[in-house]
Amino acid sequence: MFQNLAYAKRFQQHLESTTFPENPAHLYDPIRYILALAGKRIRPLLVLMGAELFDKDTVEAALPASTAIEFFHNFSLIHDDIMDRAPLRRGEPTVHHKWDDTIAILSGDALLVKSYAELAKCEAAKVAELLHVFNKLAIEVCEGQQLDMDFEKLERVQEEEYIQMIRLKTSVLLGGALQMGAIIGHADAEAQALIYDFGVNLGIAFQLQDDILDVYGDPETFGKQVGGDILSNKKTILYIKLKELISETDRPLLEDLLNSTTIADAEKIENMKALYAKYTIKALADKRKEEFTAVAYEKLHAIKIADERKEPLFALADALMHREK
Repeated sequence: MFQNLAYAKRFQQHLESTTFPENPAHLYDPIRYILALAGKRIRPLLVLMGAELFDKDTVEAALPASTAIEFFHNFSLIHDDIMDRAPLRRGEPTVHHKWDDTIAILSGDALLVKSYAELAKCEAAKVAELLHVFNKLAIEVCEGQQLDMDFEKLERVQEEEYIQMIRLKTSVLLGGALQMGAIIGHADAEAQALIYDFGVNLGIAFQLQDDILDVYGDPETFGKQVGGDILSNKKTILYIKLKELISETDRPLLEDLLNSTTIADAEKIENMKALYAKYTIKALADKRKEEFTAVAYEKLHAIKIADERKEPLFALADALMHREK
């Protein structure tokens, strides 16, 4: 996985300098815990990369905004894990599992408040514009999560509905992080729109790649159970395309796979993969992923800055689209 080590190191230093009180321990210990479960840190790094793209001297000034994005992302993970009843996050017990739901809810709330405290540390002249972008992406992430929960109860979800859900739940946070960096880097409105669109389209492609890896990834490198989406009947791009294309002859087989409570996990995964192969579902999913990746690259190319300045972002995009985990 591509990672700008200089950015990552500087961000980590700044994050560690942001301390939380010792008491109440049940409020702040879970915050320290989730922040220590370091993920890829892609979102805060995008803030720094967005700032440097337009003005390399503003990276330091972008650190509070990058921290706000990281705090918000982890707040959303704490609450999402409660809603999903997820036992693990990044290979460790989730906050609600390690403590309980009420502690997790309140710690998540506190982390959201702390994200606004970080934004308040940004240059005063930029705060209003940063808040506008941050508030927009924050409410859209909530909308995306609600749509995802609604989809669990629907018999059929259209591809366009799914794309809109992942755009809100996942992608606007990437686009917003880049735009906030661009604001700090003094980018004009046109450049901000382009860098935002780059991030959003890259985020959609990233999620489609995640859907594909869940079925076809290498168990040694994927980092979670391959076939987990199949076992939970999750409405991914592969599921949606199969439901759309399957013949009336094969539909009863699919319904049996989705509804059976006796079929073994391994058998369900293999039978579903066989249906995916019959209808070339992986190729169709790959095509949609590549379409969104192409749009992302087009938006980045369109920014009126020398291409060599954009190389770190192209390298990140390439790594995300060719990852195995």
